Amino acid sequence: MKNKFLGIPYIIWMAIFVVVPMFLIVGYAFTTREGGFSTGNFSNMLSYAGVFGDSFLLAIIATLVCLLIGYPISYWMTREGPGVKRIALVVLMLPMWMNFLLRTYAWMSLLENTGILNELFSAIGLFKLINAVTGSNIDHFPMINTKGAVVLGMVYNYLPFMILPIYNVIDKIDARVIEAAQDLGANSANVFRRVIFPLSLPGVISGITMVFIPSVSTFAISKLLGGGKTLLLGDLIEMQFYGNSYNPYLGSAVSLVMMVIVLVCMAIMNRFGDGEETAVML
Repeated sequence: MKNKFLGIPYIIWMAIFVVVPMFLIVGYAFTTREGGFSTGNFSNMLSYAGVFGDSFLLAIIATLVCLLIGYPISYWMTREGPGVKRIALVVLMLPMWMNFLLRTYAWMSLLENTGILNELFSAIGLFKLINAVTGSNIDHFPMINTKGAVVLGMVYNYLPFMILPIYNVIDKIDARVIEAAQDLGANSANVFRRVIFPLSLPGVISGITMVFIPSVSTFAISKLLGGGKTLLLGDLIEMQFYGNSYNPYLGSAVSLVMMVIVLVCMAIMNRFGDGEETAVML
């Protein structure tokens, strides 16, 4: 009986900070400034179709890059000894102990036109070499305030969320399964393709979900590294609540649609993961 009462503070917390805001978002999304019921907020979103497209495109690119980088790192970590694993995990988690905005500001210092990277390239004479070969007159690489910088910021900040789930799954694969495949004549490539990779798919699915969702809804990265030139869904929602064009009704409608899309993507990914697990078991 006492254990039931221990959950009451959690229920109250969830009701105040999750359930009530959800009802407020739904209410704003289907009302007008005059307080009447309307679905016009959703039709008004059609003018921001490009923002939706950019948000999902950059999030997909960032997720794929994280997967291409994260999977080999995860696999390598599982092949090493306990000491190397601990060091690799510390190196991986160390930047996460720093504030998210500070990490993003650090990339601004690196990518600025007069930042560390461009100054380094200038110091080693790279720009002089390019100008001599091509006949151009460049003195910096335009890296900041681009979509590439936004993707880079997403990859840097969310890469650990791809590596850790994959690492945890691969690390828990029973060594006897791999030994059995080798005893049956499978070489290293076949062991990876037929055993390790299929068994690691639950971690891959978790990593994709954990990277894609924050990437598609980010606004700090696009604002700082994109310089306001790359407008994403997070920026659009923030503008409706804090910008000069204050319109919480449209902002709530965008938030609601984005929430539904993210939930659908999660359901599809989970369904896909369950199907892969069943196929592996069969």
